[in-house]
Amino acid sequence: MPDRVVDYLVRTVADRGITEIFGVDGANIEDLYDAIFEADGAPAGIVAKHEFSAATMADGYARSTGGLGVVAATSGGGAVNLVAGLAESFTSRVPVLALIGQPPTSLEGLGAFQDSSGLSESIDAAALFATISKYCARVTDPLELPAQLAAAITAAESGGPAVLLIPKDVQQQLMPDVIVARQFDAVVTPSDGARPDRASPISPAATSPHTIATELTNAQRTGKLVIIAGDQVARDDARAELAELVATLDAAIGVAPDAKDVYSNTGPGYCGVAGSMGHAELVEAVSAASACLLVGTRLPVTARAGLDAALADLPVLSIGAHAPYLAATHATSADLAQTIATLLADIGAGATTSRGSAELTPMPVPPAAGPGLRYRTVVEAIQRALPEGADIFADAGNTGASVVHYLRVPERGRFTVALGMGGMGYAFGAGIGSAFARRDAPDGPHRTVVIAGDGSFFMHGMEIHTAIEHDLPITFVVFNNNAHAMCVTREQLYYRDRYSFNRFQPSHLGAGIAAMFPGLPARTVYDAPRLSGALDLSFAATGPSFLEILCDPDEVPPFLPFLSALESSRSTP
Repeated sequence: MPDRVVDYLVRTVADRGITEIFGVDGANIEDLYDAIFEADGAPAGIVAKHEFSAATMADGYARSTGGLGVVAATSGGGAVNLVAGLAESFTSRVPVLALIGQPPTSLEGLGAFQDSSGLSESIDAAALFATISKYCARVTDPLELPAQLAAAITAAESGGPAVLLIPKDVQQQLMPDVIVARQFDAVVTPSDGARPDRASPISPAATSPHTIATELTNAQRTGKLVIIAGDQVARDDARAELAELVATLDAAIGVAPDAKDVYSNTGPGYCGVAGSMGHAELVEAVSAASACLLVGTRLPVTARAGLDAALADLPVLSIGAHAPYLAATHATSADLAQTIATLLADIGAGATTSRGSAELTPMPVPPAAGPGLRYRTVVEAIQRALPEGADIFADAGNTGASVVHYLRVPERGRFTVALGMGGMGYAFGAGIGSAFARRDAPDGPHRTVVIAGDGSFFMHGMEIHTAIEHDLPITFVVFNNNAHAMCVTREQLYYRDRYSFNRFQPSHLGAGIAAMFPGLPARTVYDAPRLSGALDLSFAATGPSFLEILCDPDEVPPFLPFLSALESSRSTP
């Protein structure tokens, strides 16, 4: 049979080496699934329980492969459910292609079910998705599809989602025998439904990598250098080059909270995490440095909290896709591996570093007296039990803050925390997407470990079902304190602990999951003596496993704004 539009889409995805399309089926996207079937499951169609999680699966897949993730959804509620997931990918610059079905063109503006054409006062899907994508286009003619698809992929690979809105009747049309591709800009103009870029309040003039190298050499003559690395290092597969730069400069290095896997957590010069979940050793290194080099991070508030004063007193240099949020001498780089190689060539060979990694000092959190286990106890036990090469996906809240602060990432492992939008429940889908990407990794097996709180679990934890359906090597660790604990902490610190909307009746997640999914290894830990054994059994499973750990909703996590508020309250009469 001649190729339909959906066949062309599926074949193009497969030709790029993408092995899965994540999504949720529905009437206006079902032809795409028919094409996946006709292609003998290459790529495979992975059906999620919710479109948000399908989007985060594509996001997690992209982060772990360094390539493109693909998500598909039907019109109406299915399409709108993608928004939060694509917003995370947009803010974190993760390449995701979204294929979104639309009602037939003949019914647009005429009361079609789930009409989002923007006609007759219907929702305008193109305008909606343009605000959270690098490219958004409505496909109306098969003749135009090759150029639109190429533009969408190019835009996504520049860092962020791209969206194609495809009416059902267009999906079913045959591709022309001779494709006369029209030219489409990779960046959509405002008239196409995209917003114009808005300048940062601080827009430093761009310079060249050669200038950065000269500045580094000069600063090295007067003192020690410190590097703060971000997640673009992972996206650009520049870990080896970063490690060589650290050694050449004999630099101290810290990582942004969402970039814990870009440099060995036990490597030379490692000083921990930057920002609100960070370590004193990095603050000390920055305070004593002659210059600071930012590599692949804009240093948002979560990554620079506690560092502003120290950074204000020294030259800040930067290489990355976008200039940082603070004043800096910046060289734009779409390929950090290449840019760092340029720096190394200019700087020349350095002495082999003998600097060891710092013994990191945990933040001094107040003692907790409530039920359950303490965050540090649990995270350090997880650390000891983690399999080699484990990939960690931490969710939002007090749980995520504790994991970022206390956990060292295993060698060959990956670490992801969604700080773009910080959406609760992100880690469940993203961990699953990564598990698909990494289960046949050339460097050996990788067990995925999702660590989340019970609040996040109640939002999107039922994606466990997807992991079970595909027998993925993934362990879900849920810290259950029967609360939205970060909100409880905020009620206590900022609203005088007069009330709580965020404490819940007890739930028994381990028992519930065990009853729902017979055969799934599911356990609950109530006390420290049983923790180590339960972790070992959970990580030893060949497929999915689930572990509930009871925690204290009143424990304050290692989170600088909370600890500063506590200190301030103690000093206020």
